[in-house]
Amino acid sequence: MTHRFPIKEIARQAGLGTATVDRVLNNRPNVSPQTRKRVDLALRELTAQEAQLAARGRRMYLDVLAEAPTRFSREIRKAAETALNAFPAAAIRVRFQFHEIMSEAETLSALTRLSKRGSDGICLKARDTPAIRAMIETLAKANIPVFTLVTDLPGSARKGYFGLDNAQAGRIAAYLIAQSLPRQRATILTSRSQDSFRGESDRLRAFRDQITAFRPQTRFIDASGGAGMTAATGRALDALLSDCDDISAVYSMGGGNAAILRKLADHQLRPAVFIAHDLDRENRHLLAQGAISYVLHHDLSQDLLHLFSMACDMRAAETSTENTGSSAIQIITPYNL
Repeated sequence: MTHRFPIKEIARQAGLGTATVDRVLNNRPNVSPQTRKRVDLALRELTAQEAQLAARGRRMYLDVLAEAPTRFSREIRKAAETALNAFPAAAIRVRFQFHEIMSEAETLSALTRLSKRGSDGICLKARDTPAIRAMIETLAKANIPVFTLVTDLPGSARKGYFGLDNAQAGRIAAYLIAQSLPRQRATILTSRSQDSFRGESDRLRAFRDQITAFRPQTRFIDASGGAGMTAATGRALDALLSDCDDISAVYSMGGGNAAILRKLADHQLRPAVFIAHDLDRENRHLLAQGAISYVLHHDLSQDLLHLFSMACDMRAAETSTENTGSSAIQIITPYNL
């Protein structure tokens, strides 16, 4: 069948072979539902980026590879599409790969495929491990710049970090909680999606240092490993809360906040203040309800605008100069939502 986009273009966007794409488009058998979904997603991405494809200038292929819950991946995609509007004179095509959970091996495999396929720049949200750092070094030697988003890999061969200052976010959360709790002694629940996300670890470290300075007798209960997803976060909390008789405050760094609130209610725990990150759909709803107190938010579209700008500047991308673009942190309440 004919299509508005050449099969070769669809295949490149989807990361599949042309024969596979041809089977999907012609509705032939022996094609997995996952493969059909990848082709359908590629077609939607091409349609959304048609204005950029029609523009004059050098065509660039930028890849976004992120381990993140669907709620946050949705925000990244929306922010990327907003950022692309600032480049009317350049033909930029963005290819997305989102996974709620990616093992180190899966991340390395995805980066290897991008290296073989070719890319003008990779926007990466991934765990901080020695093997992933080594892969970034390999990509740099192949002249494929890697830029980290939201969670950094400092000291690696990545060309720049774009996102919020995670340590500053932790200190802001500590200040807000210290101002909200009337008593000196407090028990604070902290929650992260993964131990190996550097950004969340930086938030936690700065938060604990600052809150301890404000309130030396603070007790911490830390939950991590739920990947910011509802079911896993709920399971991780059950064991921690079973012997707990009081939670004064919650600082959630990795999401899954509806699950956290349900588990607290199950154990009859009512924190005085709850601080979350990112103004996604779930947090908007919880904030509007008054279920959480504050959301620490930063503008992802500005992060990606700065990232895409640097990727387009090939001279800058080919130098060893580090470039970072820390976002301003906004404190969102139900009254400025």
